[in-house]
Amino acid sequence: MTSITDPNVSNVFASAMEEIHNKQLKTFGEIIDMTTDLCQSHRQFVKSAHDSCLKKCKDDEMLFEKIRTFERDLVQKNASLKRKQHAISEMISEIQQKEMQKDDIIQKIEKLKQEQAKRKELIESQYKTNKNRLRNLQKARAVFQDHLDMEMRTISGKTQLVKGEKLQFVFRNISPSDQDSAYVVTIGIKEDGSYQIVSSDPVLKCLSVLESRLQETNNFPAFLANVRKEFISLARC
Repeated sequence: MTSITDPNVSNVFASAMEEIHNKQLKTFGEIIDMTTDLCQSHRQFVKSAHDSCLKKCKDDEMLFEKIRTFERDLVQKNASLKRKQHAISEMISEIQQKEMQKDDIIQKIEKLKQEQAKRKELIESQYKTNKNRLRNLQKARAVFQDHLDMEMRTISGKTQLVKGEKLQFVFRNISPSDQDSAYVVTIGIKEDGSYQIVSSDPVLKCLSVLESRLQETNNFPAFLANVRKEFISLARC
């Protein structure tokens, strides 16, 4: 059995211990190097992750700002669209009102045309009637002027009811005391073609009765004869 005090044994033991120590130191060195590399890698990873997060945050902030800008633009565009829609609605309403006014005006124009056509027919009818009446008056004038010593005059009418020309019948040989004295009755023709006694000189109280009878019978010679009789009766009073 080798003694521990043997120098060779001590050297071998020391050499073994030194080898073990060196291996441990090498292992520790490798562990330290590995730890250093890991720390460096971790720092680089953390820095890279931090940079990536910062960039992502900036990108997200830019994206959020774009979204906010888009939202503001969208709100403005919606408000502008509502204003335009309102303006279009008002324009459509105005166009519809003008179309209604146009239809109303067209109806009024058509109504006026119809009224003018009726008025024209009425005027033409009244003209023919008045023309026939004037022709009859001319004939009556000749008869009464020859037989009753009567004169017919044409004067202009200015009253509200009877406008235009009026006829004035002048009777003579009425008063026995003054055969040249004039007895006058003035007659007009209204727009509806009916006769109207405007006045008489001297005044006859029965003018309204004579006028009604004339309008009922349309017998103008009889009317003139009755007027002459009334003047004769008045002159004898």
